[in-house]
Amino acid sequence: MQIKDIIKGIEAEVIGDVALKVGDVQFDSRKVRRGSLFVAQRGTIVDGHNYIGAAVAQGAAAVVCEELTAEVPADVVVVKVKDSSLALGQIAANYYGRPSERLALVGITGTNGKTTTVTLLHRLFRNLGYHVGLISTIINKIDEAEVATSHTTPDALELNRLLAAMVDAGCQYCFMEVSSHAVVQKRIAGLHFAGAIFSNITHDHLDFHRTMANYIAAKKGFFDMLPKEAWALTNVDDRNGKVMVQNCKAKVMTYALQREADFRCKLIENTFQGMYLNVQGSEVWCRLVGRFNAYNLMAIYGAAVMCGADKAEVLRQLSLLEPAPGRFQYIGDGKVVGIVDYAHTPDALLNVLTTIDEVRQKSQSIITVVGCGGDRDRTKRPEMAKIAAEGSDKVVLTTDNPRSEEPDAILNDMEQGLSAQQKCRAVRITDRRKAIRTACMMAHDGDIVLVAGKGHEKYQEVKGVRSHFDDVEELGAALAEREASKNDN
Repeated sequence: MQIKDIIKGIEAEVIGDVALKVGDVQFDSRKVRRGSLFVAQRGTIVDGHNYIGAAVAQGAAAVVCEELTAEVPADVVVVKVKDSSLALGQIAANYYGRPSERLALVGITGTNGKTTTVTLLHRLFRNLGYHVGLISTIINKIDEAEVATSHTTPDALELNRLLAAMVDAGCQYCFMEVSSHAVVQKRIAGLHFAGAIFSNITHDHLDFHRTMANYIAAKKGFFDMLPKEAWALTNVDDRNGKVMVQNCKAKVMTYALQREADFRCKLIENTFQGMYLNVQGSEVWCRLVGRFNAYNLMAIYGAAVMCGADKAEVLRQLSLLEPAPGRFQYIGDGKVVGIVDYAHTPDALLNVLTTIDEVRQKSQSIITVVGCGGDRDRTKRPEMAKIAAEGSDKVVLTTDNPRSEEPDAILNDMEQGLSAQQKCRAVRITDRRKAIRTACMMAHDGDIVLVAGKGHEKYQEVKGVRSHFDDVEELGAALAEREASKNDN
């Protein structure tokens, strides 16, 4: 593609031949080859401007930068821009034929509920007969074909490549998670969204954003970029729901369980098997559990209607949807109720424990296995432990991807949130497998064991090494081991 076409719509100063053709676009100098266009981004840790010389040495035909930090041959085209990260998003969109404009791209942002919402929207629209793409923390999908992912939102090049593949496959819709990191790092720059959903905001990612004000501003940045022909669906039961859509150019719609809203429902009955809801005056049974999932389902219903789906058919499809993997996933052996949930923020953990408390019988005790990730926001650690202790009869503190940190140091931080009385009901077991097994052995018939934090993840990261670890597998094995030991006795 010619450089003039790649940089179309970008305010830039060009030194060199804009008719020059380049073979590909890269922002990692190690991937540059002869004929590449290299975009020098200023990252959180690494500044790509320091690698302009290396990129040119490897054969880059053009360089996009905010400033030229190395000498380049006269035949290398230089494109100077104000913000190279913003330019990368626009360049990626141009390079791949602006795929987000050739399907209906719907994004969801918020602290909790993103994965469940996009996963179930993908399933619902597949059931309605559409070709649909999915971009989530668990998996990327083109219809039913799966593509693994390691980030909530891929980089701008990967995003547009994936969207282009969806367009080529005939996808009419794509539902994607939009993280606050992706907004700040401009990974979604250049994308055209047909719709956007806000779920909620609670304490999370302050290791990156530093303050809640910054975190909220990052989420709002997604809605600020929406075009006027798009729609924005916001949860007005959340205190930041209206903040998100202030000065939003898109058509604003609302959903709620408590306040008046465009899309509203009442939670009539809540059990471990599912919920009975009244949605816009129509009653429907859903297989998801908990008030937080009622919000997810209302976001799904509202988004589907805004996309033009028939209301009655959407309600029918809601009753058929299964929970996303690792989201309040029931693991039962007939004796003990096992639940695996991705809850790794204070609010998410509180939601899960509140749901269990609303559903359980008085005779059923709750035993919670919980940890906090290493090299992440330390301020939520004591809060997580406190919520676990307040909502459970017994607590097992353990590891959850300690990464480079010492597990005991993480557990020390967590214990700071426990009172002396709560510490008497808590045990520390750094080995997560042993922690899960211990919780199951502590349980009596009828009790509930919640394993929180990792959900769908299939690994445990310790000292930079990822090893296979699946909470669903571990809890299932621990419950079977418990029952076997009872039979032996």
